[in-house]
Amino acid sequence: MKRILLFVCTLLFAFSCSNDDSTSPETLEANFYALTVGNSWVYKNYRYNMNTQLYEDTGVIDSVSIVSTENISGETYFKFRRLTTGNEDGITFCNPNGEHFEYLREDNGNLVRSDGNVKFTNNDFSLRVLSQNVWGIIVEQLIEGESTMNVEAGSFTCVNSERYALLSPNNDPSPGLDRFYYSDGFGLIYDTSSYVSNDIPSIIRRLDTYVIQ
Repeated sequence: MKRILLFVCTLLFAFSCSNDDSTSPETLEANFYALTVGNSWVYKNYRYNMNTQLYEDTGVIDSVSIVSTENISGETYFKFRRLTTGNEDGITFCNPNGEHFEYLREDNGNLVRSDGNVKFTNNDFSLRVLSQNVWGIIVEQLIEGESTMNVEAGSFTCVNSERYALLSPNNDPSPGLDRFYYSDGFGLIYDTSSYVSNDIPSIIRRLDTYVIQ
């Protein structure tokens, strides 16, 4: 009888272990950019005050949510809705009031727009050319390593890219430099908007609240 009970217990233990293994974190699908219908983020915009040398709340709010998916050229994209409020004065670098829609998908660590251009990458450290102009080119590059960003929504471990201009005719880096911080499983946490000629960002945007499923 003892041998039978021991055999049954061994089977039960093996069965429970196999179930645990099937749901281990290693088998879960990665979702760096939190691309799930129903996820939402609220960002607040802050403007630099030259007199106080502080960033002050502009009252401009970007409410972002993933509302659906859509098939575009054979690929599944997530439909992002951004509703901006509080920008009646048309503050430079803040989004205009109203709705805006964007279609994005993840491809090997890249956040890709519906036109095929990469919005952000979490693993490609090469210098990417975003646009070319008479006065120079705008480039962006992922920075090695991680950093901790403390915003209203909490503390997040992030990777970030830097965006700046290479000015003609010698491709000198511009004083203005913008940064974009993304956190694994949460998406965009913090970004900046700057004038090319100013090394202090004019507007910073920080994650205020979020809902991640």
